Amino acid sequence: MHAALRPPVSIYTEQSPNPNSMKFVLNRELVPDGLSFDYAEPSEALKEGKNSPLAVALFGVDGVRRVFIAGNFITLTKDEDVDWGEILFEVKVFLKDYFEADKPVFVQRTMELNSTRLEADSETVQQIKAALDQYVRPAVESDGGAINFHAFDEATGTVKVLLQGSCSGCPSSTLTLKAGIENLLTRLVPAVKTVEAEGV
Repeated sequence: MHAALRPPVSIYTEQSPNPNSMKFVLNRELVPDGLSFDYAEPSEALKEGKNSPLAVALFGVDGVRRVFIAGNFITLTKDEDVDWGEILFEVKVFLKDYFEADKPVFVQRTMELNSTRLEADSETVQQIKAALDQYVRPAVESDGGAINFHAFDEATGTVKVLLQGSCSGCPSSTLTLKAGIENLLTRLVPAVKTVEAEGV
């Protein structure tokens, strides 16, 4: 769609269970469904396959410690000693200006590399991914985070998932993982015995 025909950029914020993370929701898609990008430090936003001028720019805001981009939202995690009241307005104005100028979220090659990463999954892994997509991902995304399948060990029945966005460093994420996600997966996929998180 031509930039002139796009509706004006609108942004609203949602608090997440992690008090240091805030979700900024936009009225446009930033990342194709199922993809997400997590940046724990500015240098990651320059890496091949993750290169994002938007993430680089957001790290330039005082107090921003982590940037996560998925779907139609961006979750920012701030330093503990910074109050949201100090930077919230600045971030919203910055994002509105950035998108109204039609600046890129990613370097084009980033999207090309990520759309070609397909692998042949076992039936169990397909069931695990389907359960995560259908039952877990929507709830995690509504809190400003993301959950992605990482690995499955057939011998031990251990699923490893990657928690990103507001889930990284969130005090309640371990409880959610064990009480919610592990219970669900062990019921839906008999081969699963335990669930562990990477990157928390």
